[in-house]
Amino acid sequence: MELVSVSKELQLATRMNEQEIRRELAVHLYAQGKLSAGKGRELADMTVAEFQCLLGSRGIIINYGPEDFRDDLDTITRLKLDQ
Repeated sequence: MELVSVSKELQLATRMNEQEIRRELAVHLYAQGKLSAGKGRELADMTVAEFQCLLGSRGIIINYGPEDFRDDLDTITRLKLDQ
C-alpha cells in the first residue's frame, strides 16, 4: 500500500529522491505529533529500529502511545495471518 505519491517535480525541486522525501515527511509529521511511530515507520519504509534511530539522530523524543500500541497489534495480527 502506497501512503504518499511523490512527484518527479518535487524530487527535482528538493534535490531529494522519493525515499528521502518520505523519510523527511515522516520525521516532520511524527515530531509534530501528527503521525504515530508506526505510521511514520511505514511512510518512511523503515523498520521500527531504523525509524527510532533516525528520530534519535535528529534529537526527536520517541513517544509510544496508545495509537502506536494499536499499530503494533495490527502488525502482529497481519503477520500471524500471513503465516
